[in-house]
Amino acid sequence: MTVCWILNESLSIIVVLSWLGVNLFLFVDTFCWYEEEESFFYTRVILGSTLAWARASALCLNFNCMLILLPVSRNLISFVRGTSRCCKGPWRRQLDKNLKFHKLVAYGIAVNAAIHTVAHLFNLERFHLSQSEDAQGLVAALSKLGSAPNESYLNPVRTFHMNTIAGRVTTIAGVTGLVISLALILIMTSSTEFVRQSSYELFWYTHHAFIIFFISLAIHGLGRIIRGQTPESLLLHNVTFCRDHYVEWQAAGPCPVPQFSGKEPSAWKWFLGPVFVYACERIIRFWRFQQEVVITKVISHPSTVLELQMKKCDFKMAPGQYIFLQCPAISPLEWHPFTLTSAPQEDFFSVHIRASGDWTEALFKAFGAEGPVLQVPRSLPRLAVDGPFGATLTDVFHYPVSVCIAAGIGVTPFASLLKSIWYKCCESPSQLKLSKVYFYWICRDAQAFEWFASLLLSLETRMSEQGNTHFLSYHIFLTGWDENQAIHIALHWDENTDVITGLKQKTFYGRPNWNNEFKEIAYSHPSSSIGVFFCGPKALSKTLQKMCRLYSSADPRGVHFYYNNESF
Repeated sequence: MTVCWILNESLSIIVVLSWLGVNLFLFVDTFCWYEEEESFFYTRVILGSTLAWARASALCLNFNCMLILLPVSRNLISFVRGTSRCCKGPWRRQLDKNLKFHKLVAYGIAVNAAIHTVAHLFNLERFHLSQSEDAQGLVAALSKLGSAPNESYLNPVRTFHMNTIAGRVTTIAGVTGLVISLALILIMTSSTEFVRQSSYELFWYTHHAFIIFFISLAIHGLGRIIRGQTPESLLLHNVTFCRDHYVEWQAAGPCPVPQFSGKEPSAWKWFLGPVFVYACERIIRFWRFQQEVVITKVISHPSTVLELQMKKCDFKMAPGQYIFLQCPAISPLEWHPFTLTSAPQEDFFSVHIRASGDWTEALFKAFGAEGPVLQVPRSLPRLAVDGPFGATLTDVFHYPVSVCIAAGIGVTPFASLLKSIWYKCCESPSQLKLSKVYFYWICRDAQAFEWFASLLLSLETRMSEQGNTHFLSYHIFLTGWDENQAIHIALHWDENTDVITGLKQKTFYGRPNWNNEFKEIAYSHPSSSIGVFFCGPKALSKTLQKMCRLYSSADPRGVHFYYNNESF
């Protein structure tokens, strides 16, 4: 099973190892440079190895800050994803893991920021102690530099009685360092799964502290606390000889007083490009916000699901894509993602929204759908649409066999897909690489089947008319029912159509046995590449990943399951 996992995730492993390798190389290379560089010899006399720890972690921090914005530049990723020549097969699957890579880079930022902060706390303490009366020899001589005219200082702590913390907080480096730390803590703590699920709005607003983070990071280096010997001073002041003759340092002589200066800030050079790309991303979003969206139909479905059908000039989509919606009447800043449930061949685009949070509940109220009967208000609230953006499901047609699995409201991305499959079968079935689709839907509420069951019934009828009943195999599982429903189901069990969905395919009661399902699919399609696409809770996602690894053959010529998780 481990071998199968390595084969399926080989490119992901390469990407992660490459990222770790670059971080390790930058850290070790910078650490060794500061440990050996002659211009920082006198700085190391006071600070020791914590100088190298601080500088190496700072460089890795800059590198990760360069990467952090790229995975969340949705238009850039959609553009790269759409260029099939540059991005095929496994590489497209990597783009679908953009948020995972974003989180990985964020952890890298947090680790390096912690190392950098701790190292500088040690540096400040050593600067402070070098000004004490107990300090002797070269350390004391270096700390006293800067008191006389035409001398530059090395130690930013000028007296032993100076309050180190208070003194540093009042400097540019101290203030910006504190702001960077607070912004990072706020962003990281509000990004946990618990916060995102309980209050998405809090996560959304606090995440925008990244603007303060990057501005502070850009000017952080202006403080120039860490200073090294100037190139001109190195030519006149031979460190190897003069370090043992510090008592003889004078303006004229073999050992003139060494001169020091801080390095030019360079952090902004690392992330200037990605920040520009992300700024363009936000400009595109603003431009799309200004475009008119016409709401053509509002439908209230059972289980608090609202369907919105819309039209927009030059809107082009692919099955499985998603959009971001904003309702200025609810919030002028918040954008929320929703998968498209219409097919590209239809003359409108639609989304199905379930009331499951403050924003969606407010949207229901704005459209008059909070009660049992839809009461459309006299004037519909304005909606802004950003997108569409590529997602995992757009790759369904790239496999000869695809297995689509949905849990609960996770079925919405598959609505567009199933519609599109039917249209493609009718238009040009011979051009389809996809030859078989297995569809599984697990739901606990019988009423939730109503809106999607009507779509399946339509597809079932049309596929039968076209003679393509073998193309789509669907299995619906109901996991929750009461006693009255059980009696009703038992009384109508012998009917030709299912009592809940009205479909010819009967509904299963309970949860699927995934071992049996995957075993049967693997047996039916030997030597095939099978794409598994899932949208639903994490617990089931882990189970399906395990099944893909378990039933993929170690033989390259055997059957292979490729797992794809729909998330945004």
